[in-house]
Amino acid sequence: MKISFPYMGVPFVYKKVLELLGHDVIMPPRPSQRTIDLGVKYSPEFACFPLKVIMGSYIEAIKMGADTIVTSGGHGPCRAGFYGENHQQTLKQLGYDVDFIVFDGWRDNIKRNIQNVRKIKGKNSIFKVYKIVRLVYQMLQVVDSLEMRIQTLRAYEKAKGTCNKIWDAIQRKLDEVETKEQLEEFKKYFYDQLDRVELQEVAPQEKIRIGIVGEIYVVMEPSINMQIEKVLGDMGVEVRRSQYLSQWVEHNMIPFKKTHEDEILKKGEPWIEISIGGHAKQTMGHIVDYKQQGFDGIIHLMPFACLPELISQGIMPKISEELDIPVLTIPLDEQTGLANNLTRIEAFVDLLKNKKNNQHKTAVIA
Repeated sequence: MKISFPYMGVPFVYKKVLELLGHDVIMPPRPSQRTIDLGVKYSPEFACFPLKVIMGSYIEAIKMGADTIVTSGGHGPCRAGFYGENHQQTLKQLGYDVDFIVFDGWRDNIKRNIQNVRKIKGKNSIFKVYKIVRLVYQMLQVVDSLEMRIQTLRAYEKAKGTCNKIWDAIQRKLDEVETKEQLEEFKKYFYDQLDRVELQEVAPQEKIRIGIVGEIYVVMEPSINMQIEKVLGDMGVEVRRSQYLSQWVEHNMIPFKKTHEDEILKKGEPWIEISIGGHAKQTMGHIVDYKQQGFDGIIHLMPFACLPELISQGIMPKISEELDIPVLTIPLDEQTGLANNLTRIEAFVDLLKNKKNNQHKTAVIA
């Protein structure tokens, strides 16, 4: 099998687990305008933006030699649960004969997940598969921890671009890690690099923190979300996003584990009582969570034609007013560009700074 997968977030991790299992891996290119054009051309017009971009990624990977796609399914009534079938049928109509291995959450389809594990484990023993999965999960935890640190430091670095260079190096070097000992060295080296980043002094009342929420693909993939974390970091804003891969794995792939996402879903229940698919309920829960953590504002990324996030958008004015936290919703599709959104983002950050300054002045006077 020549295996590929959707490009999202830190794709070297998916590559690593498949390589350690002994597979020939075709690394899909980072999504580009060509990827988007291919996806838009061959996807249904009404489909959501992530489906189109992933379609383009698959076509590029197949042209590089991939004959098997490993991907994840979706929860509830969201159309993401049919991505695998939809992509496979469309690719078949285009003349591409590709096998799909779709992993659902362990709660959703245990039987199919066991069958899928048997398919990709090859001749490896279950014990070896367990060791590989555990190592890659530990890699995810380390990378997510480093990334969160960068999302904070980037706002205050003296030499702009320093954290971006370290993040690029983290992703390159991650590809060379194959053992627990190497992972420890990797972790120590990059924590040390981050400790050396020179920072500007900023008064606490001038620090701005924004939580990024929304559909998982557009939240996690910088090539289609205008690299919004870097944009905000360059404006002096700390960010956190609602989705990190290690947290996704904990919630969807590790049975019976009490996870951070379980708490987030509970916080979202007053706003969306039932599961409507996608990450709409998590979007609500994260807004509540960010407010409780003292964040100053929320940016809501919404892919065009994403039904769960359309419902979230309808609730935004009410949750923003009741929690007293400003929310900026940015729809994303193939027409989206940074230039026409940069003004909105700058204005939103100015609004947050003014609000925080006024609160500080009021507190000082009182």
